[in-house]
Amino acid sequence: MRLMIDRLIEGIQNTGNPTCVGLDTQLGHLPEGFAGKVDSFADAAAAIVKYNKALVDALCGVVPSVKVQIAYYEMYGVPGMQAFVDTCAYAKEKGLVVIADAKRNDIGATSGAYASAFLGETPLGDKALSAFPADFVTVNAYLGSDGILPFLKASQVRGGGIFALVKTSNPSGVELQDLMIGDRRVYEVMGDLVSKWGEDCIGEHGYSSVGAVVGATYPEQGAALRLRLPHTFFLVPGYGAQGATGKDLRGCFDKNGMGAVVNASRSILTAWKKQPGVDFAQAAYNEAIRMRDDIMEGM
Repeated sequence: MRLMIDRLIEGIQNTGNPTCVGLDTQLGHLPEGFAGKVDSFADAAAAIVKYNKALVDALCGVVPSVKVQIAYYEMYGVPGMQAFVDTCAYAKEKGLVVIADAKRNDIGATSGAYASAFLGETPLGDKALSAFPADFVTVNAYLGSDGILPFLKASQVRGGGIFALVKTSNPSGVELQDLMIGDRRVYEVMGDLVSKWGEDCIGEHGYSSVGAVVGATYPEQGAALRLRLPHTFFLVPGYGAQGATGKDLRGCFDKNGMGAVVNASRSILTAWKKQPGVDFAQAAYNEAIRMRDDIMEGM
């Protein structure tokens, strides 16, 4: 079984683009009139799926992956969750690697249920089915090993993986993550755990299926973590709307320009707002190209 981390890396190589489009789609991101009359969650979900599919069609030859933030679908109830599934499935159909941004975790059997939903299979009589068509899922690893091991087990079903929160992009993350434990900061302790958890699932390109979320808004810490965790692939949020630029990302990549995939959501989803008269899908494409060039120039 091929690991999805290898597919992600090869997608980055084939497109020459280490980026990920965050489909954190909500009604406010859609151009005026696009959704028509919205009287129900079902109306909202249908409009969001239509928008997402148009973006995927425009971007599938340019970017290697999408990150679908489940919260923006849960807010539209059951129809919203169907929109989440439909969005993930369509992106996979178009050849994109799908990261479910769900930040799940718990302990024991509950963690196992989350893991089965996103990476494994759920038993149904004499068969088993996958609940969500995801290749990776983000997890909150701050519950420790007993919350992570079920995800590692479930990832063996389809070759998927996880991205564990290590150094997040939000300003208040320092309140906990930068505290000292002995001679290490909390995020360094977490990074070391992530590296250990991933030792037995390193793919053909030298990176593990157990990756780390490392925010672009902390470039010095990202560079230090890159050196500290040579086999850990980074999912890097914080580009664009959160303020990080291409030059801030250099340290997250290895000497070959690999080792990370950079996410942008609002800057691509709502690119049409800054490109008057340009179709929303074309505007998203234009912004994705600009982002790619900015990141590559910063290396």
